[in-house]
Amino acid sequence: MFIDQASITVKAGDGGNGCVSFRREKYVPKGGPDGGSGGSGGDVTIRADAHLTTLMDFRYRRSYRAGDAEHGKGSRKTGHGGPDIILRVPAGTILKDAATGGTIADLTADGQEVLVARGGKGGRGNSEFATSTNQAPRRAEKGAPGEERTIELELKLLADVGLVGFPNAGKSTLISRISAARPRIADYPFTTLIPNLGIVRYGEFKSFAVADMPGLIEGAHEGKGLGTQFLRHIERTRVLVILVESTSPDPRKDYRTLIHEIGSFNAALLKKPRIVAVTKMDLADDALRKRTGKLTLGRVVPICLISSVSGEGVKDLLDVMWKKLARDAPPPPGGRGRGRRKPS
Repeated sequence: MFIDQASITVKAGDGGNGCVSFRREKYVPKGGPDGGSGGSGGDVTIRADAHLTTLMDFRYRRSYRAGDAEHGKGSRKTGHGGPDIILRVPAGTILKDAATGGTIADLTADGQEVLVARGGKGGRGNSEFATSTNQAPRRAEKGAPGEERTIELELKLLADVGLVGFPNAGKSTLISRISAARPRIADYPFTTLIPNLGIVRYGEFKSFAVADMPGLIEGAHEGKGLGTQFLRHIERTRVLVILVESTSPDPRKDYRTLIHEIGSFNAALLKKPRIVAVTKMDLADDALRKRTGKLTLGRVVPICLISSVSGEGVKDLLDVMWKKLARDAPPPPGGRGRGRRKPS
């Protein structure tokens, strides 16, 4: 099951209390204070894992707590710290503080992590309070509580190319043709209900990721159809491939409608390099092929005539995708290193 949004509550461990204790040994009638300090509570860290593709685990369990620390003991023994916990999320997950709405971190690289709740500090034992004027203190500190917060998780797929089009435009058929992805394919609208990700092998030692989005309809930016539920997944893509059907009464109108929906959702998406793929050319007769071959658009956009069923034009489309990625598209978001950040 594909889940791309979740809300969880995290609680770091509480610090241990300091100990009030005095040295008691034979032949040492006036032993000094030897109460140890409490340990520090466990931290909660969230780490990106490229092997995960969904937030489904957080749908069924929404509360996580790190371990509390042990209290201090006599003989100046410090309590053991509480065990940390690490929560793993798919790479591409955005973490937001539910109370403020602010972004805590955007985990785009495998292994990238952020500390979201810090464990409480342990309290000092009475041995820490001894002075020249107070050689037998009888007080100790309590451990500090660990941080607690509610975090909103939002997954945005990491893909190089995003396939966008009306329902039944041939997106799933295309991704199954060019990659090992096997989405559900049928001859009716809204067959695809979740984004599908496929890896395209291009030439020798070259590859890129393609995401097949559920079909858009007019008003999608307002939430109609599957609308905004999945439009956000194309925000990370570097190149957009707009699919229009060759058998449509007006492919130009279809293209303009799709561009309007994309731009209304996020105007920045219109700045991305784009390609138009005219699909289902295997169903086109000679007259339709001639008319489609003269198709022009307002903006200078590469147009590829393809049939994912027969394979016609698919190789040319892949060539254009690769050229766009290599020449026009900006680099993928996020770094590649492991970063540990403090909670914001």
